Amino acid sequence: MFPFKKKSVPVVGIDISATAIKLLELSRSGGRYRVESYAVEPLPPDSVVDKNITDIDAVGEAIGRAVKKSGTKTKHAAAAVAGSAVITKLIEMPANLSDSDMESQLQVEADQYIPFPLDEVALDFEVLGISADNPDRVEVLLAASRSDNVDVRVGALEIGGLTAKVIDVEAFALENTVSMLAANLFDSGEDKIIAIADVGSSVTTFSVLENLKIIYSREQQFGGAQLTEDIQRRYGLSYEEAGLAKRQGGLPENYVPEVLEPFKESMSQQISRAQQFFFSSSQIANIDHLILAGGCSSVEGVAELIESKLGVPTTVANPFADMSVSSRIPTQSLSNDAPALMVSCGLALRSFD
Repeated sequence: MFPFKKKSVPVVGIDISATAIKLLELSRSGGRYRVESYAVEPLPPDSVVDKNITDIDAVGEAIGRAVKKSGTKTKHAAAAVAGSAVITKLIEMPANLSDSDMESQLQVEADQYIPFPLDEVALDFEVLGISADNPDRVEVLLAASRSDNVDVRVGALEIGGLTAKVIDVEAFALENTVSMLAANLFDSGEDKIIAIADVGSSVTTFSVLENLKIIYSREQQFGGAQLTEDIQRRYGLSYEEAGLAKRQGGLPENYVPEVLEPFKESMSQQISRAQQFFFSSSQIANIDHLILAGGCSSVEGVAELIESKLGVPTTVANPFADMSVSSRIPTQSLSNDAPALMVSCGLALRSFD
């Protein structure tokens, strides 16, 4: 169920995050993409915990609501498991093996790479190219995850009225979208060190790409929920009321200087700290460009603040900047949600593999 086998079936990308289902469907004409449908549907609290689905019915029903809200007619879907739930291994195999022979041999040899019983594991592989050391061998990327991680996502999609065609890995989906963004930002990006700070509800993931492949990823406990809690405490609101006020406005005049600005400072400190962790564990000493993703990245002025603090050119992610958009999609809503749709965009791009 992993993404490596080539798929030509159109799919909707379904990103199952901690707080919402994010659905995206793309089409392509010539070399240009078009957003055909999209929806963001909130999830009930604690239905996804630490990137694990804990309430399959609640998640499946939310997927169904997102499908209905988006108006998509596509019934096939691509979803993803978290990178922390996946083991990847780069191995070498004889170059003269067919795909079926390679698959058979990998099934035999996989137990030396995978620390779980093979009957509890979903496996896939991709041939990356000829080995630099031996032209008679190829480099193969092996990916494995426990079957229950895959099965629970397949089940949630089915409850939502969709059929799983691809179960991807979040990091690979992110690479897909960054490759597309880099083509627009830098012509290709293959000679750049690109970092992504994805600031979600409770977790910030800092990833670094070299040659458009993720070489480093680290999670920190920090996210937009902290701002919601600050609003809740300061103004005596419920958590739900605070979240609504954060999105829709209407808070007292002291909100910006006394609550929002300190949160932006905290966000820049967290990303700066993440960058320092990367530098201390790597031979790389400079980042060429930082992409801000996740819901918090659209906070006004935060990209400029982070750029000034880190000294790194910083862009708020918008995978749809060079795409056309279906007339039935509210463009302002899509623009607001764009930074949080990086993974769902990478999943939707699987339609064109």
